[in-house]
Amino acid sequence: MAEQAWGKWGAEDERGALNHIAAEQVRHAAGLVRTGRVMSLAQPLSERTPVPGHRASMQHFMGRDGGDYAAGGKRPGGFQFAEDTVVLPLHFGTHIDALCHAWYDDKLYNGFPSNGIRSTTGAARCGIDKMGPIVARGVLLDVATVAGGPLPLGEPVTREMLEAAAERARVKVQDGDAVLLRTGWLESMLVKPEYYDGEPGLDVGAALWLAERGVAVVGADNYAVEAIPFPTGKVFPVHQCLIRDYGMSLIEGLALAPLAEAGAGAFLFVASPLPIAGGTGSPLAPVAVL
Repeated sequence: MAEQAWGKWGAEDERGALNHIAAEQVRHAAGLVRTGRVMSLAQPLSERTPVPGHRASMQHFMGRDGGDYAAGGKRPGGFQFAEDTVVLPLHFGTHIDALCHAWYDDKLYNGFPSNGIRSTTGAARCGIDKMGPIVARGVLLDVATVAGGPLPLGEPVTREMLEAAAERARVKVQDGDAVLLRTGWLESMLVKPEYYDGEPGLDVGAALWLAERGVAVVGADNYAVEAIPFPTGKVFPVHQCLIRDYGMSLIEGLALAPLAEAGAGAFLFVASPLPIAGGTGSPLAPVAVL
């Protein structure tokens, strides 16, 4: 692998491939809106949302609820309210990876040192707070439909499969796109205990195909975007290639079945991560506007 995008947008850049999205691309994406239908691409979040074993699950606490008033809580002027607190991993449910999330050889995207990530302060460079809102042309590559159904565990999605899905959708993947990959994994496996045992997803060749076309961000309906188990001798090779080498963030856990049912090919895509200072990722509630 090589640092293909390093320095492309300057030595201090921390946004990476999102720089492909300029005002021209935003105007074009807005012009794709025809019906005005707005579709959520996010999973519901709760204590029941699956989470890998090395992460804590979501915790949801009510700080004020109806029971407080039933127990005699004051109601000044008749006013009553409820409020709550949520504690959850940043990489949970539908979420986006910051460029500080994955690296190798002790260097992040653009050559920033990995020792700038500290337990007390988070990431000094490439944190999720540096990303900003994303408004782009969304492109759905429905590989599951092309394959005739959900892909099996470990199935690599190749560049040929992406090309076939793009041809089916009658779209050409281009500079500044947000490419969303549907494998069928989320809808077929989310409620099963073996959801995290492995998944279909991009191989490195397909990842390079996307990077070479100037894709701004890539997402998928699985938990890691890439195929698991990994090829022999490799560990998260697509994360290494796209995040570290090309500065491309990954969106994981997308709910894409409704978008596929609507027959969407290209559409307005909007998402905004939480600007958590030094964060390695963020929960996300992306939308498609048809």
